[in-house]
Amino acid sequence: MAETDRVAERYARRAVPQAIDRYSLLQPDVWQTVQERQRVLLQLLARRGWHDLPARTLLEVGCGAGGNLLEFLRMGFRPEHLSGIELLPERHAEARAVLPERVALHLGDACAAPIAEASCDLVFQATVFSSLLDDAFQQQLATAMWRWVKPGGAVLWYDFTVNNPRNRDVRGVPLQRVRTLFPEGRIQAQRVTLAPPLARPACRLWPGLYPVLNAVPLLRTHVLAWIAKDQD
Repeated sequence: MAETDRVAERYARRAVPQAIDRYSLLQPDVWQTVQERQRVLLQLLARRGWHDLPARTLLEVGCGAGGNLLEFLRMGFRPEHLSGIELLPERHAEARAVLPERVALHLGDACAAPIAEASCDLVFQATVFSSLLDDAFQQQLATAMWRWVKPGGAVLWYDFTVNNPRNRDVRGVPLQRVRTLFPEGRIQAQRVTLAPPLARPACRLWPGLYPVLNAVPLLRTHVLAWIAKDQD
């Protein structure tokens, strides 16, 4: 069985209806996690002098229901310069329903997507690689992503680094593994996101605990990385 088929099986196994969606933006730990990531990303773009976002092209691998692409639209990216790839048909359909028609969406295996070489300023992935349990497939996808990046562009990476003992369908991707996946990239990374198993009960007690606990770097479980491709 191909890794893409196994990924679809694992997602189907996790898609159990719940009375309360733990990933809903109505949850105080979720909106604080999202806002923190947005702040860090915007600061990163500003530090790198990327003040021309309407002219930049961005592709998201594993775009899900389109939430991240909507965020990039609000940041200033133009819809005709955004695109996404999604493996699961139901999530692809959700993204198509909420995103402007000028945002190009591709359905299926990202490694087979019709993306031109060196066509993207940014190629973004968020918690995709932690769902890939096959090392060879991880490397195949990373190689494809790197091929799509323009010289002077970057892979933008957001994923968790530690294993979740309660979820055998995912595994953490340490920073050293990221370096192995993108050996030619110059990596700038920082730890973000308070550990969700800690953030959820803390925010139920008092949402103001999130920034207090998140001030401790050791309690952050994710990495936001800018993996730069040098100019030719």
